[in-house]
Amino acid sequence: MAFDYIIIGAGSAGCVLANRLSEDSDCKVLLLEAGPRDRHPFIHMPAGLAKLVGKKGVNWDYHTAPEPQLDNRTLWWPRGKVLGGSSSINAMCYIRGVPQDYDEWAAQGADGWDWESVLPWFKRSEGNQRVLRQAHDEREFDALHGGEGLLTVSDLRYVNPLSHAFIEAGTQAGFTHNADFNGPRQHGVGLYQVTQRDGARCSAATAYLGPEVRQRPNLTVHTGALVNRITFENGRRANGVTYSMLGQAFHQEAVREVIACGGAINSPQLLMLSGIGPTDELARHRIPVIAASPNVGRNLQDHLDICTLQHCVRGVSYDRVSDLKIAFDYYLRGRRGPGTSNIAEAGGFVRSRLAPDQRADIQFHFVPAMLDDHGRHRLRGDGYTLHACFLRPRSRGRISLVSNRGSDRPRIEANYLSDAEGFDLRMMVECAKASREIFAQKAFDPYRGTPIFPARNDLSDDELVEFIRAKAETVYHPVGSCRMGGDDESVVDPQLRVRGVEGLRVVDASVMPTLIGGNTNAPTIMIAERAAHLIRNPS
Repeated sequence: MAFDYIIIGAGSAGCVLANRLSEDSDCKVLLLEAGPRDRHPFIHMPAGLAKLVGKKGVNWDYHTAPEPQLDNRTLWWPRGKVLGGSSSINAMCYIRGVPQDYDEWAAQGADGWDWESVLPWFKRSEGNQRVLRQAHDEREFDALHGGEGLLTVSDLRYVNPLSHAFIEAGTQAGFTHNADFNGPRQHGVGLYQVTQRDGARCSAATAYLGPEVRQRPNLTVHTGALVNRITFENGRRANGVTYSMLGQAFHQEAVREVIACGGAINSPQLLMLSGIGPTDELARHRIPVIAASPNVGRNLQDHLDICTLQHCVRGVSYDRVSDLKIAFDYYLRGRRGPGTSNIAEAGGFVRSRLAPDQRADIQFHFVPAMLDDHGRHRLRGDGYTLHACFLRPRSRGRISLVSNRGSDRPRIEANYLSDAEGFDLRMMVECAKASREIFAQKAFDPYRGTPIFPARNDLSDDELVEFIRAKAETVYHPVGSCRMGGDDESVVDPQLRVRGVEGLRVVDASVMPTLIGGNTNAPTIMIAERAAHLIRNPS
């Protein structure tokens, strides 16, 4: 069978495209995912995300190259390798960023991606339960949110008392309370809304690939299918893919387009393996050049995160809650209790003294448990953790090849804190200070034990720098490695078509010109919603 469209990667973007393109019954769509089906129960029970950490069956389990500014540490980069991609293993926080983020995209040449243009696609995807309940002023809330979209967005069913203490402490530190980070203003502290439906995770697979969609006769979904390269006819037009599945190799033709949705790591790797990328990189691995594109894999950006940990003198954290009790409460009480928690229940967006404009430049994720090394290092006792990241880093990294085989992992150089002015490092110090200030507030008096990381509350700026270099980690938001723009040096044009070839697009977080001010899952889904419209309605 020849398919009209072949979509590579069933993550947040790929699931959206598979649904929207197959709405046309005359259009045959093939969706290829390297990972398995999303059957694991920990995927669907929100608190199960803590048990998915390091689970290689649903995770690409990437690591960076040694990071020179972070004591040459090799950082762990988990990415979803399962139906739903990273939306099946993330913390479910629904954040869109602020209008200026998208207006900057348009100013950099991404025509049609300004805030006024993208808001309708956010609303199309969003099924916000507050809209349906009309719990807020209709005119204000409904103007910015959608209630009928496929991606269900809900308020948390269960909140730990420590999360409420964090919000109170934030207001005591001078930050306003904010019940909607995607509303008229982003600033403040509050509870996150989450991508959950009836107390269960609503991943992109749950939202866009439900049983009724999977049963469409014109949609074929293959899991366990690793794409090795995109093929071309006449040296220019993408006409299919080669992939391996169940130990066999296949070539599948595409009549209209091939669409790469592998994310900020896999999509640039696949382009280079297919002959699209920097010519010196391709020559090094003996890959014939289809199109010279020097910025494939460049412009890599990520939010670097520093965690402040404190012991808790009362046994209210999630550290000691038994997994059996969580599962029992969740499955036998109708998806209630701690099992519905996304763990990172509360957070906030604040503006530091170094902010160049009025946007918040620091984001918090509060966790009512001790979280060290992504939760892979278990600590004794009870405690709580505050993540803080700088939202608009100036450092840039890159993705490159280690071989010409798709089964080999690419090289990831995040180049954290490498900007020439040292601004990113100064901002990370501000992040650590802001966390320390919140933990010092009266609201934490009933809970506050001894500090864990850092071990003292009186560190100087120089000592905080040492702490950051030793402990900072990713907060899982890599973007930008297939930059969208209007210039010839961009990898894709504003219609997300790969420059230099025909019949090939990239649709995922890799096309973002710059990081938005927040989590990247909702913007990726928005990108795919708009891309589906562009594909189905060519100008």
